[in-house]
Amino acid sequence: MSLRPAEEKVKFTGAALVLADGAVFEGKLVTMESSGFPGPVIGEVVFNTALTGYQEIITDPSYAGQIVTFTYPHLGNYGINPSDFESEKPHCSAVIAREVSTYFSNWRATEGLVSYLSRNKVAMLSGIDTRALTKHIRSHGALPGAIGTQEITELKQLAQVGGGTLGKDLVKGVTTSRVYEVEGGPNRVVAIDYGVKRTILDHLAGIASVTVVPATMTAGEILAMNPDGVFLSNGPGDPAAVGYAVATIRELLGKVPIFGICLGHQLLAQAIGAKTFKMDFGHHGGNHPVQRVSDEVVEITSQNHNYAVDADSLKGLDVVVKISHTNLNDNVIEGFAVPELNAFSVQYHPEAGPGPHDSRYLFSQFADLIRKAS
Repeated sequence: MSLRPAEEKVKFTGAALVLADGAVFEGKLVTMESSGFPGPVIGEVVFNTALTGYQEIITDPSYAGQIVTFTYPHLGNYGINPSDFESEKPHCSAVIAREVSTYFSNWRATEGLVSYLSRNKVAMLSGIDTRALTKHIRSHGALPGAIGTQEITELKQLAQVGGGTLGKDLVKGVTTSRVYEVEGGPNRVVAIDYGVKRTILDHLAGIASVTVVPATMTAGEILAMNPDGVFLSNGPGDPAAVGYAVATIRELLGKVPIFGICLGHQLLAQAIGAKTFKMDFGHHGGNHPVQRVSDEVVEITSQNHNYAVDADSLKGLDVVVKISHTNLNDNVIEGFAVPELNAFSVQYHPEAGPGPHDSRYLFSQFADLIRKAS
């Protein structure tokens, strides 16, 4: 238990982030004195506007393949604790912050942020102008980038070759390899793990006992479990690259109530015949305003996605689709329902780990759907 500030023995090494378009941001790698830098790191550079919750963000599997830039200027002051992990390890490729605290103080903290990242071989770059980087991403889109101590030309080439997420199936790298159970409420839900977060499972357990299954499990295998409902989880990467998941969902539609979030929302859209597209810089943070169409109530939501559902592609389908939520910043579709198939989904994270709790009612809505369908 950390009752007073604890200091991490860190070292700083000159390095740079180079984007695929040639933009250069010089800074310093932050590692423990006893740790080495894991080598050049590549990934799609995005920014997250959350003020707190860096531990949950870093361990969110949806960030696989991405370098996360925190717009909040100071990171690490409350350390790392064993209660706020969303998965077993960090999934982002690297972390970028304006300033990293080498001291941490929180009664739950058992380790510092730099120690945790170094131990898990995740690079941290500090000392750069994160405001300038964020403005660059907003103007030019979420770009592939490379972090390292190499020459600028070499880092640029690395970024251009393999740093993006477009066309990549990143789900297979984060999904569970086994079936496991989470005890909970009276219903029985199968959660397809495309990169599910622990907090999501905690909330599902409030309405059902949950069987978590790999993303590659077939519809036949899922239906053989006789679930009362199926949950489509969040996850990383391009939904258009996860064709096997779309095929499974298509076979499940109309046979069991379905609730999807984030990547699950995008995959559900594709399963009914709609299309998805890559956004310029996506939505990442805990402060995105979303309007519920039914009563015009505004929810402040937690989000993490670079892809979205094409609104025009929802028209003229074989099923009637009702848009349920829209983003007030850019009018992107944030939720839809297919009443005749007992399916609905939202683009954001209603469990809000981290983030506001405005949207947690959606788990109760899923329970109501299951009850009405039974």
